[in-house]
Amino acid sequence: MSLLHESKLTLRLALPLIIGQVSQMLLGVADSVMVGKLGVTELASLTFVNSIFWIPFVFGIGVLTCVSVLTSNARGAGDAQQARGSCRNGLYISLGTAACFLLIGLVSLPFLDRLGQPAAVVALSRPYLLVLMCSIVPGLASIALKNHADALDRPWPPFWIFLAGVAFNVWLNWVLIYGKWGAPEMGMMGAAWATLVSRILMFLAILFWLEKDRELQDWVPFTWFRKPTRGELLAHARIGVPASFQMLCEVAAFSAAGLMMGRFGEVSMAAHQIAMTCAGTAFMVPLGLSMALTVRTGAVTGSGETARLRGVVYSGWLLAGGFGALNALFFLVGGVFWARQFTTDLAVIQATAGLLSIVGVFQMFDSLQVASSSMLRGLHDTRVPALMGFVAYWLVGLPVAAWLSWHGPMAARGVWWGLATGLFIACVTLAPRLLHRLRKQELAIAVDAGL
Repeated sequence: MSLLHESKLTLRLALPLIIGQVSQMLLGVADSVMVGKLGVTELASLTFVNSIFWIPFVFGIGVLTCVSVLTSNARGAGDAQQARGSCRNGLYISLGTAACFLLIGLVSLPFLDRLGQPAAVVALSRPYLLVLMCSIVPGLASIALKNHADALDRPWPPFWIFLAGVAFNVWLNWVLIYGKWGAPEMGMMGAAWATLVSRILMFLAILFWLEKDRELQDWVPFTWFRKPTRGELLAHARIGVPASFQMLCEVAAFSAAGLMMGRFGEVSMAAHQIAMTCAGTAFMVPLGLSMALTVRTGAVTGSGETARLRGVVYSGWLLAGGFGALNALFFLVGGVFWARQFTTDLAVIQATAGLLSIVGVFQMFDSLQVASSSMLRGLHDTRVPALMGFVAYWLVGLPVAAWLSWHGPMAARGVWWGLATGLFIACVTLAPRLLHRLRKQELAIAVDAGL
């Protein structure tokens, strides 16, 4: 098939995923804007908590990519039983992973003051992190079910459920943070409780829809609670664990960058939080595209149409490059404008604009690397990409960030130039790996055909 046709198929699946991812990230924007109006210390506390929380949450999201891959394989092969097992085991894995991280979070609360942050920031962070860690249980469970539905080419109902959840969360933020409609004025803790309540409701809503949708009755578990086999769990783990490690390497690097910002004061931390929110929101576009590319490569592989893979890959790169260029334009041209949407503090605005110019520089690298890694995941290739991610972010990116920020005049900007370096290395290593896997697949087809 032509690149245009493959691009249309990918975009049809990607559109609700992109909008859904952006809406989820806009919730973080709403948190930052609403909490930021309470003061610089509150915004710095939010930055600190997010730097900690997103490490286990993204690890869980990475593990649950196994549901997207295995369900899409099953759909391509027309195997409803395998798809049901993928969904059920994915839910088990999500609950088990979330419970472990919740326990770790509870144990770590007394040690937050050892991470080098200001005392006022730590004092506000402890109760906020406690409630936010509780939300990881329904949060990951919802993602497991959503991944299953997306892989079955039914992305729109979960999209509407998640969008409604985001809207409700923003409204509940307003009520609880500022004490509206007779509710107590809870300050930044209101945002934490709003997140927990919203994630519980989203999980219940998507579970109810899956149970009641007649078109999916053969593809949804008949029995949700059944002892999994060792082989089923291993199949999920072989894909999910390396994929989560790869994602964790990138997110943990950005979280470590947030901790580095503590050396440069509250203004730099606040600017970093705003830049992270803007960069993260923009990243949701290539991330949503990458989720569609994982499903498409998985479905094509499962159906045995391996000859179409090159078209899927090239069209994926084309779309990722286009989205990356648009994102770059937004940040390079409008850095000051975006900064002003979050704060009126002139020092924070100036610092944020400088960081957003760096964000604009690495948009193309970021879009292409996440597209490549997602398509490799759809081909069940996760171990080598995970190692590449570790090298790019932790052996190159963070050391460069530390050197530029601590041993030169760049300060906070040096941290972000280091992150940009890591993304560039990831981009130029993952793309050749994907081409290698394509050639390997095509060679296997030629051998089977006796060519």
